[in-house]
Order: sequence, then structure tokens, then C-alpha cells
Amino acid sequence: MVRPVVAIVGRPNVGKSTLFNRLVGGLVAIVEDTPGVTRDRLYRSAEWNAQKFVVIDTGGIVPNPGENVIWAQTKRQAEIAIEEADLLLLVVDARTGITSEDEVLADMLRRTQKPVLVVANKVDNFNQPPSYYEFLALGLGEPIPVSASLGLNIGDLLDDIVERLPVQDEEEIDQDTIRIAVIGRPNVGKSSLVNAILGEERVIVSEIPGTTRDAIDTPFERDGQKYILIDTAGLRRKSRVVEGAERYSVIRALRAIDRCDVALMLIDATQAVTEQDKRIAGYAHEAGKAIVLIINKWDLVVKDERTMNQYDKAVREALLFLQYAPTLYISARTHQRVAKVLDLVNFVAEQHAHRVATSVLNEVLNEATQMNPPPGDKGRRLRILYGTQVQVKPPTFVLFVNEPDLFHFSYRRYLENQIRKSFGFEGSPLRIIVRRREDRT
Repeated sequence: MVRPVVAIVGRPNVGKSTLFNRLVGGLVAIVEDTPGVTRDRLYRSAEWNAQKFVVIDTGGIVPNPGENVIWAQTKRQAEIAIEEADLLLLVVDARTGITSEDEVLADMLRRTQKPVLVVANKVDNFNQPPSYYEFLALGLGEPIPVSASLGLNIGDLLDDIVERLPVQDEEEIDQDTIRIAVIGRPNVGKSSLVNAILGEERVIVSEIPGTTRDAIDTPFERDGQKYILIDTAGLRRKSRVVEGAERYSVIRALRAIDRCDVALMLIDATQAVTEQDKRIAGYAHEAGKAIVLIINKWDLVVKDERTMNQYDKAVREALLFLQYAPTLYISARTHQRVAKVLDLVNFVAEQHAHRVATSVLNEVLNEATQMNPPPGDKGRRLRILYGTQVQVKPPTFVLFVNEPDLFHFSYRRYLENQIRKSFGFEGSPLRIIVRRREDRT
């Protein structure tokens, strides 16, 4: 199910990034803090009252940037985020009151005909007479007062956000069908790979518009296995998107990622891994999807016997958080190794859905703790009492311990490695949740 998108917009210095951190802050502690996941993303998943959505933090918009290239680029990128969003948050400064820039931005958002919430930030004292009602003059409804820096009234804002998000209907898809998203930045060969996969199989059932903007869902079948191929190659279709596609193509990629079981992350072999690659791959990782790294355009690389190992090392160093993801070197243009793509998809999809018996898991945990005893501090020592797998897609494990605060990141990584060594889970991220022994809820 694709998650709705909420875009935070406003002029500079009104507190947009602080508000962004507040809205997604509850989830940040849950997502594993894995080294190598780029942290400069302008988007992140959030959840409130069981409603999941994506929040985008845009740069400050200057309505008339003139010849200032940086401001002009920021404005274009924000316009793309606005175009992609289902709900817009116009952040204003309650201390300074309405400015001409606020009025221009309000008019711009009104013309989108999308739902807009006016968020009056920097209201630090709710006991004083409200001064933020002047923002009613923007014509976008009653402003919602908050203090992003102090975390005041954020819950009420989230209630209003969830109330205005579009209702998401569950997709009715055969549980045995594998949904594949072809993702990556522009010009890495997504269209070519899609055409190569479908062209080889020649068993397309139908072609129907997907629920993701500018994506096409193509159901097909091979050797009795049903698939739905989610093609996000239409990233440059709209003229307004062209200029900022390199940065905000991720917005459309994440919509496809949310709906897939397996993400095929395409990387251009003729270039080094970019920050945009890291952003898109990082979202798939944090969304808990099975991932295959597809190194495309391999036919264009001048090679010797060391080239593949050297490139693979560089990719692994750039994407430290995806050590579990298998790589496949292909040429979508010449169809080199394309026939192996679906075999690898089947394999990682099976690993993604693998379930381990509790008794077998605890045997592995006991052996792991004997080989490398848990850490301690000031006379206290971590004890892992038992563990159980509570979910698949992604495989999620709950470990009951005596002192959760002693469960260091390094030991989490060690146990994850031991679980992978015993059970595989290749191509799939793992989630390890730590709870105190008496906390079973």
C-alpha cells in the first residue's frame, strides 16, 4: 500500500526542519542507526494512530529569487515536492506575523487545489492571548499553533494531518505474487531493464495504470510464478520535473518502494555511487524491503580480471548498510545476465519471508552468547533470556533481556551476523527489537 506524502513548505527561517524532526522523531529511534545510511535525506516515514505517511522537508521558498541560483533551485525543488504531495503544511512564524512572502506562498498553494494546513510555529506560551489568528487572512483555514522547538501541540497537529490524508485502500493482490519495484536515479537504465525482462518472457497478462504517479504496474508470469513489475522509469515525463529530477526522483521511487516486496536498485556502472543512490537505497532499507543491487551498463566498462571485485568493493563501502544485498552485474541494453534477475528476485523474496522456529533461534542465540558474552557495565551484565521471530517481510525478532540499556549497537550487529550465518536472510534487512523481560506487550 502506497503511503501518502506530506510536504512541509514555507519561507526561510520559520522552523520547517525543526517541525520535520518533531513529526518523524517518534520513528527515528525505531529505525536502526546503521553506519552508512545517509542522514541528509529530506524525507522520512512517520506514523500516527496507525496511519503511516511520508514527510518531506523542503528548503525555504523565496517567491521571487531573481538571479540567485541557489534560491531558484530551492524553489524549483520545493515546487516538485508540492506537486507530489497529498497534503501541504504551510509553516509561518507566529512571532513575526504575516509577511508578503507568506501571502505569495499561500496563493501558490491555494492554486494547487490540494488540502493545506497552516502551521503557526514559535507559539511558546499557549496561556497568552493568541496572536496567530491574523493568519486567517491567508484564506487557508484556521491556523494550528505549535512550538516545534519545545514540542508543544505537535500531537494535535498530527491528528489534523491524519484526518486530512487520503484513505488508502488495501491492494487486492494474490499473496503468492511477488511485487518488484525497479528503482534508481534518472538515466541508470530502468526502462531498459523493464523492457528486457518483459521482452524476454513474452507472457504479459495485462498492462494497467498503477496507483503510483508516473508508474506502470505490469503483471506477468514465468514458470508458474506470478509477478507485478512496478516501473518507476517515468521520472522525467513531466516538464516541470526535469530540472529537479536528480533530487526529487526519490519522491516517486519511495511510493513504488512502499508497494513492493523486492526492490531492484539500479546503479550505473560507469559512475561511482552517488548521494542520490544512497538516498533511494536507504529508503528501501528502512522500509524493510528485500533488495537486489543491479549494476547496469556493465558492457560499457573497460574491464580486466580485477575490475568487478574492485567495483564491488567500492559499492559495498559506499552502501555499508546494504552488506546483505546480493549484486548482479548486467547490461539491460544487450540483455547480458538479465535472465538471472528473476531467479535472484525469487531467492531474496523467499529469504524475506523465511520464518525461524523459536527453539532453533534460541539455540543459535545461546551459542552466540557463549562464544561472545554480552556486554556489562558497573557490575551489571546483559542477559538475553530468550528470543522469538514475530514477523516476516522483513524478518523481525524480539529479544527479551534483563537490562535493555546494556544492549549496545555493536552487540546487536554481532547477533545479527550470527543469525544471518545460521539462517541466511540474504537480500533482506533484519529488525531486532529489545524488550525487558516483563515487557511482553
